[in-house]
Parts: sequence; C-alpha cells; structure tokens
Amino acid sequence: MLPQEIIRKKRDGLVLSKEEIATFVDGATRGAVSEGQIGAFVMAVYLRGMTVEETVALSLAMRDSGRVLDWTNYGLDPTRLIDKHSSGGVGDEKITLLVVPLAAACGVLVPNLSGRGLDYCAGEIDMLDAIPGYQTSPSPELFMQTVKDVGGAIIGPTLDLAPADRKIFYVRDVTATVESVPLITSSILSKKLASAPHGLVISVGSGSGAYMATLDAARRLANSMAEVAARAGAASVMLLTDLDCVLGTSVGNAIAVLETVDFLTGRYRDPRVVDLVLSLTAEMIALASIEPNLVAARALAEARLGDGGAAERFGRMVKALGGPADFVERASSYLPTAPVVRPVFAESPGFVAAMDAKAIGLTLVELGGGRKRPDDAIDFAVGLTDFAQIGDAASGEKPVCVVHARDDAGFEMASRRIRAAVQIASDAGAVAGPIVRERIARRP
Repeated sequence: MLPQEIIRKKRDGLVLSKEEIATFVDGATRGAVSEGQIGAFVMAVYLRGMTVEETVALSLAMRDSGRVLDWTNYGLDPTRLIDKHSSGGVGDEKITLLVVPLAAACGVLVPNLSGRGLDYCAGEIDMLDAIPGYQTSPSPELFMQTVKDVGGAIIGPTLDLAPADRKIFYVRDVTATVESVPLITSSILSKKLASAPHGLVISVGSGSGAYMATLDAARRLANSMAEVAARAGAASVMLLTDLDCVLGTSVGNAIAVLETVDFLTGRYRDPRVVDLVLSLTAEMIALASIEPNLVAARALAEARLGDGGAAERFGRMVKALGGPADFVERASSYLPTAPVVRPVFAESPGFVAAMDAKAIGLTLVELGGGRKRPDDAIDFAVGLTDFAQIGDAASGEKPVCVVHARDDAGFEMASRRIRAAVQIASDAGAVAGPIVRERIARRP
C-alpha cells in the first residue's frame, strides 16, 4: 500500500480504512514515509476532513505507534490516574505546569504527556526544556516511577510513547495545518491514551488566541476528543475556555516558567488563571473519586494551593526528572535571560479594550521563541511579560507589556507588533468574559 495512494485517496475526499491509516502512521514512524508525504497527508486531512471512524483510527494508530503504559506492577489505584491537557492557546501553555502538581497534591495521579510549541502557541515541553537538566524524554520507567513517587510528571512524546506524534506534530507546525479537528484530536488523544489514564480533563480554547476561532469550532473539537476517549475506554471532561486575550501575564518559555513558579508560591496569581486552574483540578479530583462533587473538589484544590502543597510537588517533579533540587526556591538563577528587556507603551493613554492574541503569539515566534521550521532551535529567554489584561489602564507609566528580546531590532519589531495587536480605548468599559464557557462530560 503506497503512501502516495493513501494521500491521493484522502486528497480526493474519500474515506480511508483503518488499515490504510495504520499503514501510513507506521510508515511515518519508521521513516518509510517522507516528511513531504506527511505534509501532503496532513494538508489533505485539513482540507477534506475525516469521519469519526477515521479520527478514532488515526488516534489509536498514533497511540499504538509506541508503547502503551501498563501500571499493573506499580501498586497504584488505577482509578486515580487522570491526565490533563489543553488544545492550545496564547499564554495557555503554563496551565498544565500548574494543574499537574496541584492535582498531585490533592491525591490524583497525573501521567502527563504534553507537546512542544505549535504554530503561534508556545508548548509545555519547550518551557520545561528551559530548566537545566530536566528530562522531557525520559525512559517510560522513570516517568512511571516519578508519577508513583511524586503524584505527577510532565514529559513529551518519546521514542517509546506516541512516537508518530513527534513526526506528524513537527510537520503540522510549519505547514499551516494546525487548525484541524481530526489532527488536533489525534495528536492530543494519542499522547493521552499512551499513558493509559482512567480519565481525561481537557481545556478547549476558542477566540483569537486559540486554534479554534469560535465557540462552535471549539465545541466540535471537544466532542471529537470526547468521542475518541470514550471509544478507547476513558471518561472525559472538556472545559471550553475563552482565549480571546493572552491568558496570564507572560508569553514565552523561560519567562512562563517563572510565572508558573510565582503562581505556585503565591508571589502573584492572575485571577483568570486561578479560576481555570481550580476548575480543571476540581474536575480531575472528581473523576478520580477523591471528593464526591465539584464543590468539595474545588475546596480541596484551593487548600492545597494555599498551603504550598502544589509548589512542593512541582519542585519534587523537577528534581525527579533531573532538574535542580532547589529550582522552586531559585528559579530565576537557573533560567536563561534575554539581554534586552524593555517596556512597550501604548501610543496614547487609555484602557485595553481588546487584543489579537494570535498576532501576539506570532510575535513570540518572530522573536525566536517559536519555530518556523521543524528543526529550528528555540530561544528560551525571549518573550513577553507583565502583559496588560482587558480593562487594564495603559499609560506612560503603565506599559502594555515588557519585551524580552535578543537585540534592539527584536525589541523594535515586537513593540510595533504589540501596539498593532492591542486595542486601546478611552474608557474602561471593557472586561474579559468568564474563562470557562461550557462543560462537556462523556463516559465510555
């Protein structure tokens, strides 16, 4: 079965069989299918779509391209194995790094496989790569032992776990094929299901900073992932979120890690981030049957965030996976910094009324904090911090954000793009909507 024939069939809008999809994924994993052929395949899927059956087959073929974890010999309660993911968004990459240790502190077991940056959105694994020594591709045994000892671990796809996603993910990143429901579903669910969780909690963003521009599109993606998870035997909860503006106050890699540590230790907590983190963690606690309902589950999450339990788990996870033992206490001394750090001020004073979050994410890519080609190296130090939120004042004293750039040219480029992306109004009437917009729950 030649890969070009499979591509041609999908290009012409025909339905692929489970065997054809498995053959293509196997070839992509082994290198028998070229990067160009992967690009042609994902473009055909992007343009022609997939049926539910095709999407299920693609997700499971990518899952089965490597090892599916077996927790039998680790002495864990399998019903407490609950994973978390995000469909992606500008500023959203840090949420997993907050939820995993918080859920672990509440008794949930979180075997988390995340991804690298994709298109204009930064990724959890690129963030963790900024931490010296942290192993984002450890052996499955180290990963599983860390989950047992710490309660949670965050890693990326490895040569053992969902290796097909590594190949396909990088090609999607640079071929304008990111915003596809079947491709996003298969990428996320292949990683999630490879860790064999009992349940999944996934945030699905919509708005200018998300891959799904509208709430209807986010709903379609959420239902697609819920259906695949159910057919694979996993319960799921999808929270549809508003990502029409930057989530949190930073966009980048190392600087987003700093925001993560500041949040966990209580130095600063953006209110919308707090709401989303507690909502996601509460769903995980409830799915694991640790608390009987979401009200009690949220109260438990608030308690563990407030007493430092989440920060302690994050530090233990970093140490267990090769990072510094005192990372939480001395994060700024371990992370790279950019040589040019300057504020960006609005052209006229007023209040932040709206923003093009995608344009802000693309600014990170132009600074070097994202990839234009699959093999591009990332500058972990660059990015944006202290980002103003909807309704915040912008003046000569209060910047829209602070740019961290490699050089003066990078700063000038970023400042121009940020001013164009952020809309300033004379009055303070604008407010951001609720971070969680809808909830979709599905059982096998």
